[in-house]
Amino acid sequence: MAKTILHMLTPLKHMSPFDVNMALDAGYDSVTPYTEVTLKEVTALVQDAMFSRSPRDAVRTGIFFAGKDAGLALDMMDVFRKTLLKPFEISAFADPAGSFTTAAAMVACVEKLLKEKKSRSLSGAKVLIFGATGVVGYAAAVISALEGAKIALAGHDGPARVQAKADDIKARFGVEAVGVDGSTEEKKKEALEGVDVVYCAAAAGVQVLSKALLASSKSLLVAADVNAVPPAGIEGLQLFDNGAALEGGALGVGPLAIGDIKYKTESGLFKRMAASDKPVAFDFRDAFALARELV
Repeated sequence: MAKTILHMLTPLKHMSPFDVNMALDAGYDSVTPYTEVTLKEVTALVQDAMFSRSPRDAVRTGIFFAGKDAGLALDMMDVFRKTLLKPFEISAFADPAGSFTTAAAMVACVEKLLKEKKSRSLSGAKVLIFGATGVVGYAAAVISALEGAKIALAGHDGPARVQAKADDIKARFGVEAVGVDGSTEEKKKEALEGVDVVYCAAAAGVQVLSKALLASSKSLLVAADVNAVPPAGIEGLQLFDNGAALEGGALGVGPLAIGDIKYKTESGLFKRMAASDKPVAFDFRDAFALARELV
């Protein structure tokens, strides 16, 4: 059988060692990183990977899109799809900064708690996201919005930058999101009014929600945080929490509970791509589908 070959593309100076290790541990025979790749260069690289193998062996070839820009990774995936030519089709997987699999894991964990502990679903739930200008927050917003949630993106420096992300989400996926001001404790308190779910995807080591803010929220059902670096993004939340009560009564989901599902999701998609007998193209939607199975 032909060897499984993975070409890993990133617009950054370095490819993430995390993703390289994950791909090799998932079973790829060969993993080659390409750095500082621009959108314009994707077509030629995909063509080289595609036409260098026979149609029979093309499916054993994969492209991985990395980086730290969710929109750019999705644009690269779009170019990839437009470049494919039968019968030389190869596979692809986009997971910039691990954001798609991390966001999928966070939303899946929250969805399970809502269903099992609160008899609720994401559909119709009011979701507030901190750190929404980052790749994890962006992906979590899109996944939740596509499930029918009402999305608000809280900006630590005001609503302008997060509103731009909300506009991008609507343009790309046809779902609504709104930017709100999260620049002060008082503004956060206002943003939390009527909210059912909070996702914290802010920078590592930044506390987003204090116990006082949690206690002031009368509607909050579940709060999740991906920050494993002290202090916790949500005060009082422990690393492995998966349904523990927080101040005010909301259920908390900690970063290592999310991380366990994230790891299994990324590994699982790499394994599926490597073993598939037909070309596949995985993004955050596929990550969420698998994360749902894993929780």
